[in-house]
Amino acid sequence: MAIQYFWRHPLAEQVREEGREQGLQQGLEQGRLQKQQEMTLNVMEWRGIPVPDAVRERVLACTDLDQLEVWAQRALHATDAAQLFADE
Repeated sequence: MAIQYFWRHPLAEQVREEGREQGLQQGLEQGRLQKQQEMTLNVMEWRGIPVPDAVRERVLACTDLDQLEVWAQRALHATDAAQLFADE
């Protein structure tokens, strides 16, 4: 009788594949968040607008891509960092 080890079992292979796919998706999402956070802060800095630590921390803590997009657009026209959060 052949021994079928658990890690070679089709169910184990399926679980590993699902884990890889989920990890990949989470990694991609995290990368998009990080890129948008950096872009928002970089636009302010490129425009010569000082970014206080409180603003930097709030942007870096945000995990909502839509909100980060709004802030990035505001960064294009803001005259100070507080204007990122003007409507809130």
